[in-house]
Amino acid sequence: MRFVHLHTHSHYSLLDGLAKIDELVARTKELGMDALALTDHGNLYGAIEFYKKAKKAGIKPILGVEAYLAPGARGDRGEAGAKTGLPTGKAGRLPYYHLVLLAKDNTGWKNLLRLVTRANLEGFYYKPRMDKEILREHHEGLIALSACLTGEIPRLLAQHKMEEAETALREYQDIFGTENFFLEIGTHPNIPDTVPVREALIRLAQKTGAPLVATQDIHYAKHEDAEYHDILLAVQTGTQLSDGDRLTLKDDDFSLQGPEHMAKLFADVPEAIEHTAKIAERCNVELPLGQIHLPSFPLPADRTPMQHLRALAEDRLPSRYPERGNEVLDRIEYELGVIEKTGFADYFLIVQDFIQWAKSHGIIVGPGRGSAAGSIISYILGITDIDPLKYDLLFERFLNPDRVQMPDIDVDFADTRRDEVLAYVKEKYGEDRVAQIITFGTMAARAAIRDAGRALGIPLALCDRLAKLVPVTVNAKLEDAMRIIPELAGQYQADPDARRVLDAARHLEGVARHASVHACGVVISKEPLIEHVALQKSPQDEHAIITQFEMHAIEDLGLLKMDFLGLKNLSIIEHAVSLIRDTRGEEIDVSRLPLDDKKTYALLEAGETTGVFQFESSGMRRYLKELRPSELEDLIAMVALYRPGPMELIPSYILRKHGQERVSYLHPKLEPILKNTYGVGVYQEQMMRIARDLAGFTLAEADTLRKAIGKKIKSLLDEQQGKLIQGMVKNGIDQRTAEAIWELFPPFARYGFNRSHAACYAMVGYQTAYLRVHYPVEFMAALLNADTDDIDRISFLMGEARRFGIEILPPDINRSATYFAPDGNAIRFGLLAVKNVGIHVVEAVSMDRARSGPFRDLADLLHRIQHKDMNKRSLECLIKCGALDSLGVERATALANIDELLAFANRAKRARNETQNSLFGAPQPRLSALALAPASEATSKEKLQWEKELLGLYVSDHPLNQHAARIQSVRARPIKEALTEKSERTRFAVAGIISAVKKITTKTGQPMLFAKIEDASGTTEVIAFSDILARVPDVWKENNAIIMGCRMSLRNGEPKLICENAQEL
Repeated sequence: MRFVHLHTHSHYSLLDGLAKIDELVARTKELGMDALALTDHGNLYGAIEFYKKAKKAGIKPILGVEAYLAPGARGDRGEAGAKTGLPTGKAGRLPYYHLVLLAKDNTGWKNLLRLVTRANLEGFYYKPRMDKEILREHHEGLIALSACLTGEIPRLLAQHKMEEAETALREYQDIFGTENFFLEIGTHPNIPDTVPVREALIRLAQKTGAPLVATQDIHYAKHEDAEYHDILLAVQTGTQLSDGDRLTLKDDDFSLQGPEHMAKLFADVPEAIEHTAKIAERCNVELPLGQIHLPSFPLPADRTPMQHLRALAEDRLPSRYPERGNEVLDRIEYELGVIEKTGFADYFLIVQDFIQWAKSHGIIVGPGRGSAAGSIISYILGITDIDPLKYDLLFERFLNPDRVQMPDIDVDFADTRRDEVLAYVKEKYGEDRVAQIITFGTMAARAAIRDAGRALGIPLALCDRLAKLVPVTVNAKLEDAMRIIPELAGQYQADPDARRVLDAARHLEGVARHASVHACGVVISKEPLIEHVALQKSPQDEHAIITQFEMHAIEDLGLLKMDFLGLKNLSIIEHAVSLIRDTRGEEIDVSRLPLDDKKTYALLEAGETTGVFQFESSGMRRYLKELRPSELEDLIAMVALYRPGPMELIPSYILRKHGQERVSYLHPKLEPILKNTYGVGVYQEQMMRIARDLAGFTLAEADTLRKAIGKKIKSLLDEQQGKLIQGMVKNGIDQRTAEAIWELFPPFARYGFNRSHAACYAMVGYQTAYLRVHYPVEFMAALLNADTDDIDRISFLMGEARRFGIEILPPDINRSATYFAPDGNAIRFGLLAVKNVGIHVVEAVSMDRARSGPFRDLADLLHRIQHKDMNKRSLECLIKCGALDSLGVERATALANIDELLAFANRAKRARNETQNSLFGAPQPRLSALALAPASEATSKEKLQWEKELLGLYVSDHPLNQHAARIQSVRARPIKEALTEKSERTRFAVAGIISAVKKITTKTGQPMLFAKIEDASGTTEVIAFSDILARVPDVWKENNAIIMGCRMSLRNGEPKLICENAQEL
């Protein structure tokens, strides 16, 4: 007997379904079924992925949703719950019913999109809820099932309300049509209410003639997955398996079962099995995947998109190529021909438009990203700022004329202003046609171990230890870690608790945990997006509308997906350029900097690359010193090579550049292709040129070759290998040499980098280096402002600034801007850096200072700044940090008289109000002079402690400086240097200030202490065991300066210092 599962949850029923799409499809195939429905809770997240994978496997995909249905109107909240006569849920939430909806055809699919979208945007209250009003509006093309025990009809039957259940049935039949509404029954006898409700549903069907349909309410693929699904539910609800009153399905089976098993479960109602197949036959959605739906760019009345694109290129050509030669014109005509053939003129027009808008509004845009820089049309239109002819970049790497595939132009904007560009695009094309794209956070290996451990009640220490054994790398898989980490495998074999946790974690790993907004993905549609995708509010921001389909599904649907990336380094450039304009009156256009500046290359050669994009890491600095870069070509190569894998080629590249290693070629025709990189294969474009120049490939065919090798599919590789070797032999290259050249290609696919992307990012690196060397104060101020939330980074940058002779000055009420800003040849803290002094006070100070000039003294400040936020707390903080020192204020004296200061401010406020309220504008009453009672002056130590407390670090001095001679005499290492120690046996001294202390008692009852210490170079954690605490108990106090003898602990890859002796300085 044929049977089809029509009620199925995947892991996109977040933290409720366990099975991934692949597992569901594979299990369906394994059990001999030819169709399957996907009905996740309240969403269509997995619909496109499911559709594609099911089709590929020969399984008919049935697209659906288990909807949430509001008992009343979808917009009603808790107060409407009483009207339904149903109990209100936890936390006063309005209850909801379940209802399974299946799309019969493409009309039904579009109605599903509308219903799910409206449920999310109009009916969200704990869950995205539809109501019967919108079901009536969008019922066409849908089949509905009454759902599980949470459905409206089953709930009424559970309450023995047969008459009301029949009324509800008639209403659903009226909405969907008698032939389109089915009473759903399951067989889960161990779940409370299931048996009596099942019997009642059968009676209701017999009485009314409504058809029955059998379902399994699948939540996991196989029976043996049940225990892991139970763990998943415990993770969702924050409970442990041992808790009595918790959400669980463990008492019955909710796995994907075969037709024979299902037929036995429903032997008493065989028609319920038959109806599943009949419903499946009626569901025939065909999604037009791969068809491109580009939005139309608004055009002048008399132009086509191609005509307008050509006209723009012609208008802007002189600014890029004043001397237009044949090479330029031929490339333009070639690219325009490909763009016309592929139909992507609107794409280029749309992108150039929002980039031009951004640039015209002072937003720094990156010179390019990815392969788009290989297009001369992109360069002429201002989409990119890299000349593809000068840097030998290939158009076919970007847009292959042999394969009509949406091009990919990703754009970097200053991260602080990316949202402005997005707002412009929404305004231009319509709020209903532009949205950000969803992404899903999945359980990574480490998180899966910890979550599983909590649910199982396994001690946290064991779970933490196991988690830390998993490498911290992108896509690190638990299965791989257990194979390559002996200690992890040993724990699995030896410890039953470890085995339970790791087995559970392997099943949870990769399961979708939550939805969020993709960092950069944006979709732009020709029609309202609801015609193609379901929409919802962002879980993190209810004002942001996002798609329910992730970026690959968006591409499959043929919609225009763009990446609007926010790059911090572009914000740094933008801020530095602004500061240069403000302080020096110079206008800097970073896209037109001289690219042969000797000072810039000298900076790079010296490895002084703090804040220089792509070139800041210690390894890169070392290679730059050896390389001694002299042109942008060197920087492009370093961006491409400084990655795991190709990094091993860097030493040869450097030696060959300096003539210290012989450069040889397998064939003379390789020399012009590899000459720029001294015979080292660096770029994917080089692979494409070899295929063209030696084997007679077109560049389009060469790009297909590149992709085929990258996929590592043997049949494709064999085909391309034969074609390439045959082409080389045909061009006069002997068989043996041709085969040797082919051997270059697989490593090329593994190591080769996109030259266009490397050129773009090398350019940004050069721009930051240029600003760093020519405008060091402004650039360093911009760097500091980019990392205001990272105290360790700020401390490091301040040290770098001082190393280059740039003084860092404390905040000053008369000289500070809002943020870090140049003050002569120094940089001064902004007022907003002072804790408890908010933006409103800072703005009030800045505006008044701009209007009336500097504050003369403390009385003048208190008289002029009358903002409500200038209260006792903010005034104390300004005093403590030294921001009022320039007004002649002694900090301790001012603090001792704080109440008098506030009283004076209040008198000044009353006096001002009396003047403003005077009918005749009488002269302002005279205020008595501000008189402060004497007090002892603050010590240097107190001032430094206040700076640390309110600015997060020491500014005017460092407490260790007064102990410099002692620290030097014992050769104490700076903390930053100490943390590079690789041996756990080496003993050394470290000095620092204790900034935090935490004492614990071990399992053996012994005291143990964790202290955070810092010096001017950095911070670290120190561990002191009981013997040290017994010998020197009094030194472990916050703000104490200490010197220690210690050694390094590298346990779990986390460097910490083990104290062996300590003394207060």
